[in-house]
Amino acid sequence: MIAPGSEAELAEAIAGAAGPLAVRGGGTRGRVAAGEDLSVAGISGVVLYEPEALTLVARAGTPMAEIEALLDAEGQRLAFEPMDHRMLLGTEGVPTIGGVVAGNVSGPRRIQAGACRDALLGLRFVDGMGQVLKSGGRVMKNVTGYDLVRLLAGSRGTLGVLSEVSLKVLPRPEAAASLRIQGLSDVEAVAALAAALGSPFEVTGAAHSPRGTEGTPETLIRVEGFAESVAYRSERLCALLADRGEIAVETEPGRVAAIWSGLRDVAAFAGRPGDVWRVSVRPSDGPRVGAAVQGAEVIYDWGGGLVWVLAEAGSDLRAALAGISGHASLVRAAPDTAARLRAVPPEPAPVAALSAGLRARFDPRGILNPGLMDG
Repeated sequence: MIAPGSEAELAEAIAGAAGPLAVRGGGTRGRVAAGEDLSVAGISGVVLYEPEALTLVARAGTPMAEIEALLDAEGQRLAFEPMDHRMLLGTEGVPTIGGVVAGNVSGPRRIQAGACRDALLGLRFVDGMGQVLKSGGRVMKNVTGYDLVRLLAGSRGTLGVLSEVSLKVLPRPEAAASLRIQGLSDVEAVAALAAALGSPFEVTGAAHSPRGTEGTPETLIRVEGFAESVAYRSERLCALLADRGEIAVETEPGRVAAIWSGLRDVAAFAGRPGDVWRVSVRPSDGPRVGAAVQGAEVIYDWGGGLVWVLAEAGSDLRAALAGISGHASLVRAAPDTAARLRAVPPEPAPVAALSAGLRARFDPRGILNPGLMDG
């Protein structure tokens, strides 16, 4: 394994690589590309933290636990609520901030706070030729015009290896409440979530599980903020949704946090047999996904726009979803299933051409996580 301890060593390692490199951080995401292991875990540490300016700069290998503890001590957090994949995937290791950014990992609060890439202020990375690039400036003359932040977030190490990220952080809210409605069908639940999200009451979580914690359908809505505001908005949401059924309101901080961390990490599917798919669609199409995958178990997040599916091992979910606009990624499956079905869905031809052009520009030798974004 190649294990650089600095950005300079990372650049030297990539420049001198004789073949493909499998880039990894904390090793929690499961699937890796073929090639010699390149770990950025040693490029670690918080470079700058200015609580008053709501700004954090950290090296890519910095553990998420270290960042979260630092922010928590100042009453702050990463608003995009990144998922921890270890429970769902059965992996070990340590989640890192570089892995979060490389995967654009975002949780239930995305509907209100945006995705990981929306919190990025800048970054530094090493391209496939071993050259150091950064947002807000340039080392390579002809990278001008590229939005490097948005290109790198979600590229999973195929365009460059992150060495440092700069993030916007936000204050941790004073209070939170989780509203629960039981017994709604998928269609009724998504309609209720749409009503809540369309209201002026600033919902920060909107999810539905047809098999909730008590084995019955459970629709969940979260609000956060100052205590008086949370109480008022919870009351108004209860009035808005009164015709949907009886609404229970949970305000105990630990229980609210547990409800939404479980949803964030898809805890309901952890340790259970079957393949796990992540389906992204228009929120209004969420129930169509549930109806199309009869026999599978689903969980809706983002108001219905994100559907987690626990399906029979080896089944081709994309075939069942034909005719529904969106895309389905295979998150957890046996290696032969992932190879046969492609973990990442094929891109439309125009998008594939753009992606190929970007990879040729930033990794002309094709050595960074080859094939990882091609399924």
